[in-house]
Amino acid sequence: MIEIKDLHKSYKMGSNSLHVLKGLNFSIEKGELVAIMGSSGSGKSTLLNILGMLDEADSGEYILDGVPIKDLSETKAAQYRNKFLGFIFQSFNLINYKNAIENVALPLYYQRMPRKQRQEKALQYLERVGLKEWAHHLPNELSGGQKQRVAVARAMAAEPKVLLADELTGALDSKTSYEVMDLIQNINDEGNTILVVTHEEDIAQMCKRIVHLRDGVIEKDEKIEQVRASQYVQ
Repeated sequence: MIEIKDLHKSYKMGSNSLHVLKGLNFSIEKGELVAIMGSSGSGKSTLLNILGMLDEADSGEYILDGVPIKDLSETKAAQYRNKFLGFIFQSFNLINYKNAIENVALPLYYQRMPRKQRQEKALQYLERVGLKEWAHHLPNELSGGQKQRVAVARAMAAEPKVLLADELTGALDSKTSYEVMDLIQNINDEGNTILVVTHEEDIAQMCKRIVHLRDGVIEKDEKIEQVRASQYVQ
C-alpha cells in the first residue's frame, strides 16, 4: 500500500541546511495499523506531511497504492489526496458554521457527488461512529470526543486507501482517547489501512506495529501484540 525508499528531506535554515529525514526505508501493507513514534524533532511530522502530499521529499521514492508520488502540481496533489487519503487531526479541523453531517459530507462535495447522495452517505458514516442523532449539531455543541468521531467519519466518508491520523488523541482525556482508539481498531478490523502518528506509548500499543523515529532515521520497527482499547471502554 505504501512504499518508502531512501527518503531524504532537508530544510534551509538561513545559510545552513537541516537534514530532517535521512534515508528512510519502510513499507506498509494493506490492512495494517501502524504507529509512528518519535520525540519532537525526530522527523515524524515531516514524514507525515510527505505521506499526506503536503510536502515533497528531496530524493527517494514514495509509492502509494502502486502510484509514484512525485513532481505533483498543487491540483494533482489535491486530487490524489482526495482519492487516496483520509486525514484525522489533533485539533479536529471541523468547520464551525457547518453541522456534523455537513462536515462529514465535505470530501464528497469535492468528489462532485450529488447533494442527496452526499447527505445519505455522510449520515451512514455518522451512524457508524455512533453520532447519527447528533447529525444536525454544530461543533460547538459537541464534546471533544464527539468532534473527533465526526472527524473520523469525515475521513472515512470518501473511502480512502489510507487513513493518516496525526496525534488524534492529543486533545482528549484518557477515557475518550480509548473510546476513539476502539473506533479506530474497529475500522482497521474491517481491512482499512491506518497510520497513527503519536507520542503516547499507550496509544501506540493499541496499534499492531510501531515505527520508532529518532533524528531522521528509523531506530526500530517492530510488530507488537495489540492492546485492545475495548477493555478500557465501559
